[in-house]
Amino acid sequence: MSQHRAEQPVEELTSKLDTTVPHSARVWNYWLGGKDNFAPDRAVGDQVRAVFPEIVEAARYSRAFLGRAVTYLAAEAGIRQFLDVGTGLPTADNTHQVAQRITPQARIVYVDNDPMVLAHARVLLTSSPEGATQYVDADLRDAEKIVREARATLDFDQPIALMMLGVMGHVQDPGEARAIVSALVSALPPGSYLTMSDGTATSERVIESHRQYNESGAVPYHLREVADFTAFFDGLELVEPGIVPLGHWRPDGVPSATVDGYCGVARKP
Repeated sequence: MSQHRAEQPVEELTSKLDTTVPHSARVWNYWLGGKDNFAPDRAVGDQVRAVFPEIVEAARYSRAFLGRAVTYLAAEAGIRQFLDVGTGLPTADNTHQVAQRITPQARIVYVDNDPMVLAHARVLLTSSPEGATQYVDADLRDAEKIVREARATLDFDQPIALMMLGVMGHVQDPGEARAIVSALVSALPPGSYLTMSDGTATSERVIESHRQYNESGAVPYHLREVADFTAFFDGLELVEPGIVPLGHWRPDGVPSATVDGYCGVARKP
């Protein structure tokens, strides 16, 4: 059955919201066509899109990658547990919905530290009766807290899929970012998987669009070189087709157009 820890009232969470400055989860929600955003989010979203129109496609490709990766992990790799760090605002086909369609007993822990995300997660991220979902209110840098609280729902003696989609750009230093991912992967048992996607500094337009975004008052988001993104998977066994542009990982039919973002799935030996 679904499990949840002791929770703050939704009213207390929403009282912490600052709607006067843009927020990455709400801007992303806007690009995906969602309604959980405010005027400052839409303004910076439009500003970025004016410089880099493909950002909307990149957001949708990233969401589609989540669906294909979770489908692979649940249907082919036999994974029954997912740790989704940097959940963002719920939209259609969240991790637990994709996984539990394939295996209703799947157990999912979502991690984020934004009060709006938390409030929405309480309402929308509800498990199947056979499985479980939990929400952990934690910063992605706090691996110890994430793992400690995730243990209430996940069995760390059995393989877990760690999902980190579009989140590591919040950490500017490449060394620190690798250390964060490594700390979480190290806590997982052999046979677990790392699934990642992120924007990459692969065109002048995407670099300029992020420069403007980072000057908007939102929490900055830093693009990485492809080599730095690839380094997150060091020591792991990449699943075919390896590290590829968003839209090119096991696409349905013809691969999507190439956008400035990469993704990959890898197994911990």
